[in-house]
Amino acid sequence: MQTETRTLLTVITEATLEPTLLRSLTQEGLRGYTITDARGRGDHGERNASWSESGNIRLEAICSREQAERLLAHLQERYYPHYAMIAFLQAVDIVRPEKF
Repeated sequence: MQTETRTLLTVITEATLEPTLLRSLTQEGLRGYTITDARGRGDHGERNASWSESGNIRLEAICSREQAERLLAHLQERYYPHYAMIAFLQAVDIVRPEKF
């Protein structure tokens, strides 16, 4: 089986940011993403996904390293100072590279 390397961008943040983040992904030219409800505990206390006002989402997108770094820089500049948000990048091996 042949694989290619891409980057997985994962963002965990407040659910209220979902529409704004999706616009940023589209503007960056990403072809797809996955969003799931998330819950847990961190610097901003406990977050419960069952309450939309206090819920978190986990956004994941597979893309090129360059796209991921540009989007991550945008998130850090625009959202980190004002919202509960963490993000990280991971190298992933994919099949069907035409999907990404």
